[in-house]
Amino acid sequence: MDLIDLHVHSNASDGSFTPTQVADLAMDAGLCAIALTDHDTVDGIAEIMEYTKDKSLEVVPGIELSCYYNNREIHILGFYVDYESPELMDELKVLKEARIGRNLKMIELMQKDGLPVTMEKLLHGNPDSVITRAHFARVLVEEGICKDKEVAFRKYIGIGCKYYLPKPQITCEKAMNILTKYSRAAFLAHPLLYHLGYAQIEDLLVYLKGLGLKGLEAYHSSNNAYESDRLRQIAIKHGLNISGGSDFHGIIKPNIRLGAGRGGMRVNIHLLDELKKL
Repeated sequence: MDLIDLHVHSNASDGSFTPTQVADLAMDAGLCAIALTDHDTVDGIAEIMEYTKDKSLEVVPGIELSCYYNNREIHILGFYVDYESPELMDELKVLKEARIGRNLKMIELMQKDGLPVTMEKLLHGNPDSVITRAHFARVLVEEGICKDKEVAFRKYIGIGCKYYLPKPQITCEKAMNILTKYSRAAFLAHPLLYHLGYAQIEDLLVYLKGLGLKGLEAYHSSNNAYESDRLRQIAIKHGLNISGGSDFHGIIKPNIRLGAGRGGMRVNIHLLDELKKL
């Protein structure tokens, strides 16, 4: 079986490995294709496309945009992104600057209480990285404040915690406008992570489909077999394509393996073949 992984992160956002290292890991895992889908940035795509141009690994240039639906953060994947578009770069620059403002305020809150969190530590030698809460979790673990990232989110930076600040609320309309303009297809990522019932997920899909959504990520590391099958059926019901990916980040999520998730995920290349037809 030819296996793929259509949801992968590098250190261009909150992954642990460079795009080149991600490509090597994918080939070592026996994958024939991956999508690099960093948060709100395409900064890692040129590197991985150049590195793999004469290799067996096929790379889909992608992105994962954050936006808000009924005051709930959701993520939407864009596939075959026009990553060299200056106009897209301008759009993403606005999103990145909004994140920077939030991050600086979180740093200030932490430093007032003596927590040794700085922007330098968050960037970790990569000045172009898009900083997410996963970076804060990594620093809190590295500084010995928390034993692992789960504790960091639960006690320090999770929703409702003292140091949590929401990102500026990018609307679904704004995110979908970007994705429909600068990518081939937009897919809703990991719908079960939003703590919605299946009926609510269907409502969300109907709404997003009206904005141009083309698919649903039915296979994901957080799903069991029943959940993936239920999501697959929902996608078919609503005339949507299906994708699947591990949501690989590397060391920050050590229990998630590239191409296999938590061990049982298998995504067949036929899903990529269907994506290419859109």
